[in-house]
Amino acid sequence: MARLHAERSGGLDDAPVIAARGLTRRFGDFTAVDAIDVSIGKGEVFGLLGANGAGKTTAIRMLCGTLPPSAGEIRVAGIDMVRYARRARGRIGYVAQRFALYDDLSVAENLELQAGLYGLRGAHRLARLRWALAHLELTQQAAVRAETLPLGFKRRLALAAALLHEPEVLFLDEPTSGVDPLARQHFWELIYGLAETGIGILVTTHYMDEAIFCDRLAFMHEGRIIEQGTPQELLQRPLATPILELHSAECADCMQLLEAWNEIREIIPHAGHLRVRLNAGADTQTVMRKIREAAAQRSVAIPLLEPATPELEDVFVAVLEEAAARGRP
Repeated sequence: MARLHAERSGGLDDAPVIAARGLTRRFGDFTAVDAIDVSIGKGEVFGLLGANGAGKTTAIRMLCGTLPPSAGEIRVAGIDMVRYARRARGRIGYVAQRFALYDDLSVAENLELQAGLYGLRGAHRLARLRWALAHLELTQQAAVRAETLPLGFKRRLALAAALLHEPEVLFLDEPTSGVDPLARQHFWELIYGLAETGIGILVTTHYMDEAIFCDRLAFMHEGRIIEQGTPQELLQRPLATPILELHSAECADCMQLLEAWNEIREIIPHAGHLRVRLNAGADTQTVMRKIREAAAQRSVAIPLLEPATPELEDVFVAVLEEAAARGRP
């Protein structure tokens, strides 16, 4: 996937296929999405990240016209989604979190039904059905009832159905949730291939190893976008809580040694090493010196202790913590 992403970088069209300003949705006194701005260009894969309840699915439902906004403007493929949602929906594809096709129909029957709903006719309809089966590698499963398909193939079927009418914009809500790693990788290769054709793609995911391959990312928290940028920009963002990487054959002893230190916010075990997240304001070099001194007193060998390169999950956690701290009275 890294190779595919490298080939795609820098080739995006600046013209937005999704442009939303001040997008808001209220349910009574509860604000699920609070005045967010979203702009996505042709051929761009835009990732929306957030914990459950952050507002991601509500935002997607408004952007694709299945839920009217309480306030704000939305243009999708150049069409005012608020005023002309039906017209705009003909230019978008949407894959929901849950399988929304018919379990009692075969793969081919589901696609034929969707083709009819999209108004496809004649030779063009047959060509699109053949394309969907071949491109999503579903030809061998054409006669199989949808309910018997493994989850990864159900995701492919849902994506095939969403692409039959050749949309300009594609919305994918947690498209790989619950599928095995190999199926996830294959699905993302399909996503990159679609983006290469110029389709603008908005995807929600909670997998950080997937999010890193989006062209741009936005972090959502309590209905608001609190940070956004390219993965590279986000990874270069200064963290208020520095991270150390500690390697030792005695990681359990190291955890016991450090767990009560005031300077340390969190200790995260990894295979053969620890990631030690410090509290805001802690001096990295001072803490490293104290760790080495304490380890030497207990005869615990630490062959490597150094500042760690932040991962996307580290940035995500830090941004959420900062947002939560700003929200406190």
